[in-house]
Amino acid sequence: MSESHQSNRPLVIAAVMASMAMVALEATIVATAMPQIVTQLGGLHLYSWVFSSFLLTQTAMTVVFGKLSDLYGRKPVMLAGIAIFLVGSILAGFAWSMPAMIVFRLIQGVGAGAIQPVAMTIVADLYPARERGKVQGYLASVWAISAVLGPLVGSLIIHDMSWAWIFWLNVPIGLASAVGFTVFLRDSDRHGKPSLDIPGAVLFTAAIGALMLALTDAGASNMERALSELAVFVACTVLFVWQERRAADPMVSFSIWGHRPIAAANCATVFVGMAMMGLTTFLPVYVQGVLHRTPVVAGLALTMMMVGWPLGATMTAKSLHRFGLRQLMMFGSGIIPLGALFFVLLTPDSPAVLAGMGSLVMGLGMGIASISSLVLIQEIVEPVQRGSATASNLFSRNLGNTLGATLFGAVLNYGLAHTSGAVTITADQIKQLLDAQAAGGLQNTLVRLALHHSLHITFLVMFLIAVAILLAAMVVPPVSLRQAVQVSAHDGL
Repeated sequence: MSESHQSNRPLVIAAVMASMAMVALEATIVATAMPQIVTQLGGLHLYSWVFSSFLLTQTAMTVVFGKLSDLYGRKPVMLAGIAIFLVGSILAGFAWSMPAMIVFRLIQGVGAGAIQPVAMTIVADLYPARERGKVQGYLASVWAISAVLGPLVGSLIIHDMSWAWIFWLNVPIGLASAVGFTVFLRDSDRHGKPSLDIPGAVLFTAAIGALMLALTDAGASNMERALSELAVFVACTVLFVWQERRAADPMVSFSIWGHRPIAAANCATVFVGMAMMGLTTFLPVYVQGVLHRTPVVAGLALTMMMVGWPLGATMTAKSLHRFGLRQLMMFGSGIIPLGALFFVLLTPDSPAVLAGMGSLVMGLGMGIASISSLVLIQEIVEPVQRGSATASNLFSRNLGNTLGATLFGAVLNYGLAHTSGAVTITADQIKQLLDAQAAGGLQNTLVRLALHHSLHITFLVMFLIAVAILLAAMVVPPVSLRQAVQVSAHDGL
């Protein structure tokens, strides 16, 4: 009997949405509170590490927890992830210094690395492919709503209460989610004694951690330390490959990651993550600094991506049986470059609605491509490998985000350093431009044109990455949804 007949699906999905809302809110609500936090705790030079530390452990642990959910079941791993996340949240509220805050954010990231892949895998266990896209659309809506509510809730908390409640807000949400999984999710029995590849997990975590640190330091132009961390990454990767080839049950199955549909879909997902980072990072800067619109308008332009994503996911849900996974993935991947083209065509005199339209189209394409690739990957593996396969897709997106942050930061710096004219543009001048109430003045005009020039180059690179998404999707072979449905109906997980 499948899990869908044993579990109360609507209530389990409510628990899934609550757990994912907890992680999604954390991504936006902390950014709102950070100015006040750093004012109280000090350590301004460590500001960015409050965010990087969370992403570091989340990315590194995603694959590990995906594998653990295959070995020990979804429920215990999900409950462990929620517990770790809540412990990190409670401790973060009591942080007495910026280094302590970073350590507690690392703990939160470990919990998030369990919650996301296992939540997606639970959905795959409960719903056949024809129904799953609709549920994935609900989950995408959670992220969209959280992106809008996060800053608002954060502002209200900062205004009326201590910033610690930014983190403690997770406790009731997490407890409610844990109760939902405990009571309503029926996990299947695992037969046989699991063989846990601890050396592989440690080496994989160390390798990805070193890579993330190297990319972060490279983005900050600290090349000497980045090269040292890259050397650690290479050494750990070599040891990891050696360990996985000799392990009885490897942490990462090369047969899964190297399978052509999974490899191509994950490659496209890496590029999606990169394009998403370029859009979310630099669209608000362009709208405020070059088009000289208010932060509210800039936020609305970016929010259009959050509207397009769940819309694309919902469209995918209704079209899976009609068009097929590969065709939908190709269609969504083809829309993304069209959206990116809007940004290439932007000029200082363009209306802000043009940026909003580009954001909407890119979000629509990303929603279609991401959900299609995730369902495709989940359907072509055995049910006992579904957690690892799902985690590989989420890991690819997180890795793409980090690669995108590094690449686009370097491109922006290159553009600013090679602007036409003898004027050298500094970060302080850009900040003054973003803070200015009027676009007048020769100095502001020169900075505005220089920012347009550098961001135009950035948007060109984003367009090329969007084209790479389509090229990667074209490599994905056809996948039969009919076979996938049969697998889902007899998975027994």
